[in-house]
Amino acid sequence: MDFGFQPDVLVEALTAIARGASTTVMLIAVTTVAGFVLSTLAATARRSSYAFLRHAVAAYVEIIRNTPFLVQLFFIFFGLPALGIRLDPIYAALLAMTLNMTAYTTEIIGAGLDAVPDGQRDAAKALGLKPILAFTKVILPQALMVIYPALTSQIVIMMLESAVVSQIAVRELTHEADLWQARTFRAFETYLVVALVYLGLAVTLRRVLVALGRRYLSADVS
Repeated sequence: MDFGFQPDVLVEALTAIARGASTTVMLIAVTTVAGFVLSTLAATARRSSYAFLRHAVAAYVEIIRNTPFLVQLFFIFFGLPALGIRLDPIYAALLAMTLNMTAYTTEIIGAGLDAVPDGQRDAAKALGLKPILAFTKVILPQALMVIYPALTSQIVIMMLESAVVSQIAVRELTHEADLWQARTFRAFETYLVVALVYLGLAVTLRRVLVALGRRYLSADVS
């Protein structure tokens, strides 16, 4: 068998790589939306007047941020069945990614909320806005303007970390590459292309997020 570099081998792998990349995009899209909603609620709860909520969110953030993502994934997929909870690999991956991302973005969004001047809250109250409307129309947009670059970076990092879910046989980009490499023994060509695909996904995702930030938040978001 010729183990020299053979770019022709990559043409045959394009279908599998494209299928895996589409799964990776789906994972990060769902995780981003769910993680943003949950982390916004968590950041708000951590600043509430209810001690139980503050301590519960703080404990959750500390646990997730101080344990490896791989361990969290294995606990959900391999550990929960001991309690009678069995999840399909794709749902286990989505749950693990969302829980992980929520913990990190809770701190990011919280920093943004803290950066909004108290005068903005007072002004919203003076205008007679209901608390939920004041939060969504006045407080949150200003908070996002402050932390949007950090939030964007966290989303890209989570997309790259999604490669870990290949360990529970989720057929995303890395898993498809592993399968192809096992069949062809073309590790160099396979992982070179996969690395380039991840690079392309990361650059594209960041540009899309920056464009959305400039469109809906501020032209100065970068």
